[in-house]
Amino acid sequence: MKKYRIAVVGATGAVGRELLSILGERHFPIADITLYASENSRGATVEYRGSEVPITVLSEPTAKEARHDIVFFCAGALVSSRFAPIFARHGAVVIDKSSAFRMEPDVPLVVPEVNGHLLKKGLAEGYIVANPNCSTIQLVPYLQVLDDLFGLRSVVVSTYQSVSGAGQKGIEELQRQTAEVFSCRSAVPEVFPQRVAFNVIPHIDKFHPDGYTEEEKKLINESRKILGKPDLDIDCTAVRVPTFYGHAESVTADLERPVDIERLRVAISEKRGLALMDDPEKLVYPTPADVAGRDAIFVGRIRYGRSGADRTRVQAWVVADNIRKGAALNGVQIAEMVIGKELA
Repeated sequence: MKKYRIAVVGATGAVGRELLSILGERHFPIADITLYASENSRGATVEYRGSEVPITVLSEPTAKEARHDIVFFCAGALVSSRFAPIFARHGAVVIDKSSAFRMEPDVPLVVPEVNGHLLKKGLAEGYIVANPNCSTIQLVPYLQVLDDLFGLRSVVVSTYQSVSGAGQKGIEELQRQTAEVFSCRSAVPEVFPQRVAFNVIPHIDKFHPDGYTEEEKKLINESRKILGKPDLDIDCTAVRVPTFYGHAESVTADLERPVDIERLRVAISEKRGLALMDDPEKLVYPTPADVAGRDAIFVGRIRYGRSGADRTRVQAWVVADNIRKGAALNGVQIAEMVIGKELA
């Protein structure tokens, strides 16, 4: 079996560490692995398959001298914008988690279960593949099922996003503020715009002049691109909630044709990457606690909306582990398809 030279940029962060874990779990064929991070991590090591791998400080000289087959970027957009093109010019397939290249027309934005056919097979030349935002990744496989069966007309999404979506610093802020509230001390926000402990915040990322946040625009624009529906009527409100892992979404979809709920349930069960968890009489529905550490995107609370007798509206609740499927696993699946493995 051919093996590949792999690199991970941002290997010390939550997504980078999860990606390394998944590469090991899925026995990705690796000849050698290089872990990059910033100057702050000089001298550090990160565990991979039982061994401590030293960190290489990322710089233009180290990037230009490196020769990798696949490079995963698990850092921010500024880092990706600066360094991803360097690795690509030197022949690497770059799989970038950040928002830096997602809306570039010549860069594929890929959720393998939805539009994996856009990926080039093999490593003959370097190029960049964009990994979508975590909230988009868990939404679009479900929307594709709806569109294939009944034709999408419009979508309204409300997200309930955990603090790990802001990285390790978001997790630490919730931990700190929880202790401060229980100790009757003032919980001063540093990472989030408001106190997140025992609160919900209808604000993720910066506001635009039209009143939408950057997170909401990401979901709207990325969903349109991935589904190949640039004019899809889709709206979003993104909310931060005080959970550590797992994003949830309430999804209302209006369809072109009447919905058959049982047919929809069967299609969800059969769709690669989706899992049905929907038995309200037995109180069965997905929650962030249920999905932590799991690969699938879980769908429940499926019901007809109040659209009248024509039954062209359907409601659902979609939940996934945002660090796993919403970031790391999606990137590994992209790499697997690039090297010719079947989607699993």
